Amino acid sequence: MKGQIDRKIADAETTVALPRQNGELVFEAPWEARAFGLAVALCEKGVYEWREFSAALASRIAAAEKENDPSDYYARWVASLEELAIEKGLVARGQLTARTARFASDRHEDHDHGQV
Repeated sequence: MKGQIDRKIADAETTVALPRQNGELVFEAPWEARAFGLAVALCEKGVYEWREFSAALASRIAAAEKENDPSDYYARWVASLEELAIEKGLVARGQLTARTARFASDRHEDHDHGQV
């Protein structure tokens, strides 16, 4: 199945171009690589077909461009992954919202460094 997933990812360029440099995937930050890996792993586990993810991402990108949304490619990738996770019953929207808020709060506290 891994070879099939790899081929589907490579073919995704026809609908949603993955950021590449010299033919290699490009990640600007570690979270982008983790988001990419999570999407691939869920597909490999059979949670969804790669075409479902690709279609969700293409739709998200089109909507963002129409609205002049300045979010970057992998922010749209994560938003697409979140929607599929909700749709597939992996997490409820309320749970995801609460965890996201808790994570953001924890990150803010970690970076506060005692400054007022």
